[in-house]
Amino acid sequence: MTKATEKQVGGSHYKDCGIQPTQYIVSNNLGWCEGNAVKYITRHRLKGQGKADIEKAIHYLELLLELEYSE
Repeated sequence: MTKATEKQVGGSHYKDCGIQPTQYIVSNNLGWCEGNAVKYITRHRLKGQGKADIEKAIHYLELLLELEYSE
C-alpha cells in the first residue's frame, strides 16, 4: 500500500520537489497561513498558475500580518 506522503492527487507538481511542501510545513510546525504561502510559492512555476499562485501566497502573508501582527 502506498503511503499518503508518497502519492499526490491531481498532478505531480509537489511530488517532483526535493522536499514536499507538506513535509516541510509539518516538520517546521507552520500554521495555516505560513503553510499555504509555502505551498503556493513552491508550486508557482510547476503547476502553470504562475502569477495567480504568487498572488495567493501574498494574500496568505497579508492575512498572517493582519491576524498575528496588527495592533
